[in-house]
Amino acid sequence: MLSPAVTQFLKALDPASRDKILAIKNPFQVQALLDEMPYVGEDRNRSPLQVMQDRQCHCLDGGLLGALVLNLIGFPPRIIDLIPQPDVDDDHVLAIFQIDGFYGAVAKSNFSGLRFREPVYRTLRELAMSYFEVFFNIQGEKTLRAYTRPLNLMVFDRFNWPIDEQGVHLITRRLYSLKPIPLINPLQAARLSKLDERSYQTNMMGVNLEGLFKAPAH
Repeated sequence: MLSPAVTQFLKALDPASRDKILAIKNPFQVQALLDEMPYVGEDRNRSPLQVMQDRQCHCLDGGLLGALVLNLIGFPPRIIDLIPQPDVDDDHVLAIFQIDGFYGAVAKSNFSGLRFREPVYRTLRELAMSYFEVFFNIQGEKTLRAYTRPLNLMVFDRFNWPIDEQGVHLITRRLYSLKPIPLINPLQAARLSKLDERSYQTNMMGVNLEGLFKAPAH
């Protein structure tokens, strides 16, 4: 049974978008929906309805849309955050799902390697580590350091997050307050090599340069 918030989302869609959403039957098709939309680098976090209307998104609002559509096909709407070394890269939101107890993910990313994962990972740590080698910044530094436990978006249904940016703001505030779970220790981080040139160029294909991480001004 759909929650009232998700029902409102479906009713608010134009007919073509509603048909497109309701035609999705598996997580790979959820990823295809996200892949159809241009990656946009901006501070605004759209609701899933606004993403469908504007036909563009970044990793957070794309992750919310991914979680919502996963919910429509029977999965709890859950997200986790992949957390980089501070001040050198952006975080990355995954909408996660489980099949036969194994984790997979859908995601919107500026980088091709930070998107879909098949449900073959036994733990969330395994899933998070599958992104490690291709989680890098413009300098080619491998920046992934931690991940969070899942955040179930059903908790925020009363705030109408599928259609209301204020509900999205509350989700964002809660997500960024979750305690990071380290993936590597400081000694391992200090020994990391940069991405090799071939891997760097391969993973930079199709990147929207305007959407790349920008270091905070000091």
